[in-house]
Amino acid sequence: MTHPLTRTVRIAAGALLLLAGAWAQGGTQTAAPLSVQIGGAQFTPGGFLDLTSVFRTTNVGSGIGTSFGSIPFSNTAAGQLSEFRFSAQNSRLSLRVDSQPGGAKLTGYVEADFLGNAPANLVVGSNSNTLRMRLYWLDIRKGGWEVLAGQSWSLLTPNRKGLSPMPSDIFYSQDMDTNYQVGLTWSRDPQLRVIRHFGSSWALGVSFENPEQYIGSAGTVTLPAASYASQFSTGANSATPNLHPDIVAKLAYDTTAAGHAVHLELAGLERTFRDVNPATNVKNTLAGGGVSLNGNIEVVKNFRVIATSFYSDGGGRYIFGLGPDLVVHADGTLSAVHSASGIGGFEWQATPAWMLYGYYGGAYFQRNFETTAAGDIGFGYAGSPSAANRAIQEGTMGIIHTFWHKPSYGALALITQYSYLVRAPWSVAAGSPRTAKSNMVWVDLRYTLP
Repeated sequence: MTHPLTRTVRIAAGALLLLAGAWAQGGTQTAAPLSVQIGGAQFTPGGFLDLTSVFRTTNVGSGIGTSFGSIPFSNTAAGQLSEFRFSAQNSRLSLRVDSQPGGAKLTGYVEADFLGNAPANLVVGSNSNTLRMRLYWLDIRKGGWEVLAGQSWSLLTPNRKGLSPMPSDIFYSQDMDTNYQVGLTWSRDPQLRVIRHFGSSWALGVSFENPEQYIGSAGTVTLPAASYASQFSTGANSATPNLHPDIVAKLAYDTTAAGHAVHLELAGLERTFRDVNPATNVKNTLAGGGVSLNGNIEVVKNFRVIATSFYSDGGGRYIFGLGPDLVVHADGTLSAVHSASGIGGFEWQATPAWMLYGYYGGAYFQRNFETTAAGDIGFGYAGSPSAANRAIQEGTMGIIHTFWHKPSYGALALITQYSYLVRAPWSVAAGSPRTAKSNMVWVDLRYTLP
């Protein structure tokens, strides 16, 4: 058996030889990114290093990513305290692998950041942030057909270009908030995706994605009995008994108009929910779904207008889980919660060094409840928890300044974001404010690898 120390030395020596080979191959070149050829595959590392600061006028307490659905009210202690923090958690590592076996184009991609589950004593001692998997997928394309398997952005997430799974071709805003923008429909989940390309303009895709029948965060939906709790997810139950994968279909169209890029897309979502009444052993099934229409259009050179929309019966999970998919009636039957969300905004690359951006996003969840002899159950009834949000709105603006960008050395940029957030539950306690509000500011210094 090889001694662990010997094994470690061998791994270190191999890494040094790999770096030496990369240096010898690319040391006299100015092109970037730096790639290493191993066999018939091209390995391209990537990522960036972030130092992020965030300030909020209320103590949300969720780190650099905002918990939009739980902004505190001004008459609470958390609502009267501001918060400030530094973090390097959003720093990112990625690796792309490209090869062409048998005439096919094969791409593998893995991406990670340091926003994983936090260990105890995290911010008191060493700030030992945890690495987590963001993306990990393999994509094969041959002719007009393309297949992807692994963890990727949901096909329901708006694209900037075609149906590409690459992060640069997906719209999740320019925001520094690691939970992005209110109104965005998204998830990153395990999936199997099949795409048919029709020339360079049209693409049609179908994705089978990991399901999760979701009733909102803890306390959002009142169930008829505690015995139903294990049948639904509140975001913490990884053993939810889902019936079949969520199915997303999307049609994308890309063209140019007067020399300006145009991207339009139409997506549909199909879901099925099921529970069992523990008293009668009767199963109940409910079909849910949604539709999304999005556009990303360059109206003049380097000025893009973005619009996204999503309407669903049972699609709350895809609106960042800000509201539930469904409720359970007293007899165990299921009923979908109507929800809608959208974003309107712009991105303007005014000069090579300066970008300005702004968005307005909103999410709405319709109440769905019934009155029983034991009291009201469901979502949004009078006296329901303040986590049962009717609407959440966010306005955002920001500036990105690139100090320098050189192919051999990477790029250094300063990224800023200001957001104003308003949360309105269906019911609040007597004497309490009707809405919870917060002003939020991010300033980020980023070095992007070449």
